[in-house]
Amino acid sequence: MCEVCGDRLRERPLRGGAVLRECAVCGHLTRDLTAAPAAHREHAYGGEPTLDRARLALTYATLRRGLPRPPESVFEVGYGTGALLRRFHDAGANIAGADPDQLELEVDPVVRAHARLWPAPVEQVRAADVTADLVYGIHVLEHVLDPARTLRVARDLLRPGGVAQFLTPAGDSTGPRWYGQAWWMLEDPTHIRFFTADSLARLARVAGFVDVEVRRPVLDSVVTDAASVARVAARSPRPAGVLASKPVLALGLATAPAVLGARLAYPPMRPTLQLVARRPRGDA
Repeated sequence: MCEVCGDRLRERPLRGGAVLRECAVCGHLTRDLTAAPAAHREHAYGGEPTLDRARLALTYATLRRGLPRPPESVFEVGYGTGALLRRFHDAGANIAGADPDQLELEVDPVVRAHARLWPAPVEQVRAADVTADLVYGIHVLEHVLDPARTLRVARDLLRPGGVAQFLTPAGDSTGPRWYGQAWWMLEDPTHIRFFTADSLARLARVAGFVDVEVRRPVLDSVVTDAASVARVAARSPRPAGVLASKPVLALGLATAPAVLGARLAYPPMRPTLQLVARRPRGDA
């Protein structure tokens, strides 16, 4: 049964042999590594430091566009190195977050010194301990055991009227259809689900959010197409991931202007969904 709407699931074969499970109603996709190993890399982290710094700036700008005013307090679900929290701290916000440290990354020392951090899943954070204007998560909902519970906790950590934002890979983008099991979002072995705009909006409403909007940001995961093409062409396993290859990274940067232009003209190419939703103002 679909974890979002409870309807039946059917097999969704991908080019290359991997098979996902797809909801017949909301299109939500789930993944079992046995049926869809998709030549995944060994470690969940498959980024590149220089690329990550550029992506950080774009993500911060994306989050700010989803807010009516600068937040005074923020909480990040899955803070990783704390790089985004550092941006909000430098802008004057009180910062906090939760992360079970799956990626084993060093946390920014300023964030460690000034943030209230929980080295645990967000579900272990008590709502009485946090009141945030903004709760956000960047590519975390595709990893968690229970995304409905994660969104409920996110709502509870917000002040009434506060905003939640989550970015997650778009299962209803052209990626799975064009690249099959070589779609770069399948390279991460901890990606166990892919939302559609419909399934993400449904789950947010069930979690108690209002003013739910699902956007498709142009600038997130800019090298996804180049990385996917590299996976299509790969002749041998790449346990560190395709972005560990300098030629693949160079291809991604060289083709980025053309890719962004194509995404502007054809939104289904955009590989990311952005949930923007609000806790009801009268919600005590």
